[in-house]
Amino acid sequence: MNLNEYQREALKTQNRDIIEPYSRLEEGIMGMNSESGEALDILKKFLFQGHVLDIYKLEQELGDVLWYLAITAHELGVDLETIARININKLRKRYPNGFTYEDSLKRVDTEKD
Repeated sequence: MNLNEYQREALKTQNRDIIEPYSRLEEGIMGMNSESGEALDILKKFLFQGHVLDIYKLEQELGDVLWYLAITAHELGVDLETIARININKLRKRYPNGFTYEDSLKRVDTEKD
């Protein structure tokens, strides 16, 4: 399955009762953040509370983040493969030879995004 196929399938499960302008955008961004927080909580429990790192639960939370990303991108009128391409192009510009500490320092000094 490619990203756009995933997005089409994910959109079938969104709440179709949301019709207010920007409500889907709000839901998507809030959802990505709340699901990311759930993933962070799993890591916190592993690092500071002695829990076993639950890879299965992390996979589930990452999937939820992806679902919210899919509906957010759709609300903006863009598909996930376009989002992925934009991100890779940005990363290639930022780190043309792969990540280096020096390039990361230049980024802090010169970029505002």
